[in-house]
Amino acid sequence: MTPPAGHTVLWHSLFTMTSPSSHTDILAPSPGTLLNIVTQFAADLGTMTDLTTIGNRIIKELCEAGGTTHGALFLLDREHECYRRASMVGPVAPALVPPTLAMDHPLPRHLLATNRIMTQGNAPADLQDTDSEVGARAAMESMQALRIVPHINKGRLIAFSLLGAAQPIPEENSPTRFLLAALAQTATNALDTIVLYEDLHRSHLLMKRTDRLKSLETIAGGFAHEIRNPLTSIKTFIQLAPERKDDPQFIQEFSKVVLDDVYRIERLIQEILDYARYMEPKLTEEDFNDIVASCLYFIDVKADSHGIKIEKELASDLPRVMLDRQQIKQVLLNLFLNAMDSMARAGGRLRVRTYKLVKPGGSIWVNIEIEDTGEGIQETNIEHIFDPFFTTKHESGEHEGTGLGLTIVHQIIQEHHGEIRVKSSIGVGTTFFVSLPALPA
Repeated sequence: MTPPAGHTVLWHSLFTMTSPSSHTDILAPSPGTLLNIVTQFAADLGTMTDLTTIGNRIIKELCEAGGTTHGALFLLDREHECYRRASMVGPVAPALVPPTLAMDHPLPRHLLATNRIMTQGNAPADLQDTDSEVGARAAMESMQALRIVPHINKGRLIAFSLLGAAQPIPEENSPTRFLLAALAQTATNALDTIVLYEDLHRSHLLMKRTDRLKSLETIAGGFAHEIRNPLTSIKTFIQLAPERKDDPQFIQEFSKVVLDDVYRIERLIQEILDYARYMEPKLTEEDFNDIVASCLYFIDVKADSHGIKIEKELASDLPRVMLDRQQIKQVLLNLFLNAMDSMARAGGRLRVRTYKLVKPGGSIWVNIEIEDTGEGIQETNIEHIFDPFFTTKHESGEHEGTGLGLTIVHQIIQEHHGEIRVKSSIGVGTTFFVSLPALPA
C-alpha cells in the first residue's frame, strides 16, 4: 500500500528496526511529526461527504499506522440493530470478514466495555477472563485480524476498524499505539458527524413522506369522488350496449363519452401517482431562459389556434440555476396551459417575463411572471388553488380539471427550495410568480 504524500519518512521511522544485535531502540518520530499526520488526516476527512469515501480513507490510514496491509470498517446500523461492513481495502478474502455483526455479538460488546484497541498477543495482564473477551478473541482470530480499533463517542460504539494481520507481524511500540489512538479518535469524530448528517437527512425525508401521506388521505377521498361519474357512464354503456348494439347513433355518441371518461381516469391515476411518488430533484446547472423558451415553443400552435398572443421578456442578465430540467418544464407547461385554458373562449394575451431579484441579505433569485388576461380566480378560491383536488375547471369530458396539477407544481417548487404565489382579479386575469434560488455569480 502506498503511504499518503509526506508520510513516508514517518512510516519508516515507526516501523523500521535496527539490527537485533545492536539492541538499539526503535527510531521514534518527533511529536510534531505525529501531530502533522493527525492534522492532515483530519483535514482530509473534513473535505469528504460520502460515507464510503470516508470509510476507505480511515481504513487506509489506520492500516498504514498499524503496519498492516488490509482492513475493514464496520459501522453501526441502528435501523437493523447490527454493525455492517461499510468499507474494505487491501488483499483480504471477503469470506473472512462477515458483512454484518449483531449488536450483541461478543466483539462489539467487548470493545464497548473496554474502549481499548484489541491487539494480537496482548500481555496477560491486559486480558480479561470473561465470556465477551473469549468470544471477541475467537472472532478476531477467525477474521485474521491483527488489531481491532473501537470508535466510541458519547458512550456509544458507532463503528470499529478491523486491521488485518501482516507477515511478519510488526512490533508493538509506543509511537504506534499513540498514532493509532489519535487517528482512531479523529476518525470517530468524522464518522459521528457524517452519521448525524445522514440521520438528519433521513428524518427530513421521513417528514416529507409523512406530509405526503397526510395529503394522500385527502386524495383518497377525492379520488373516490372524481372517479365515480366516469365509472357510472362506463357501467351504463356496458349495460345498455347489448340492447342498443344495432343503434349506430347510440354506439357512436356513447362510445365517445366512454372514451373521454377512460382518458380522464387514466390521467387522474397518473397525476395521483406523480403526486404520491417521492421525487427528489436531480439537479443540474441550467439556463432558465432556455427552459422557458422551450416550453413556450411547445404551446405556440395551441395559443395561435385560440387567438392568444404570447409576449415574452427574457432577461439577458439572468444567472444560472441548479434545477431538475424535466420537473421545472412540468411546472411551466402546467402554468402556461392553465393560463391558456382561462382565455380559451375569448382569446387574450399571455405575458411571460423573467428577471433577476436580489432579496434582503444579498441572495440572488431567478423569477418568472406568468400573466394572463383570462377570467381570473375568485378571492375566496385563491388560498385553496394548491390544495389537492381543488379545481375551478368544470367542463365535462376529458378536459375537466382533476385539481392535482397545481398541487404537483407547488410540490416541485418546494423540492427546489423555491417559492410560488399568485394574484388574480375577476375579469382582469391572473399572474403566477415563481422564484428559484440562483447560483452565485
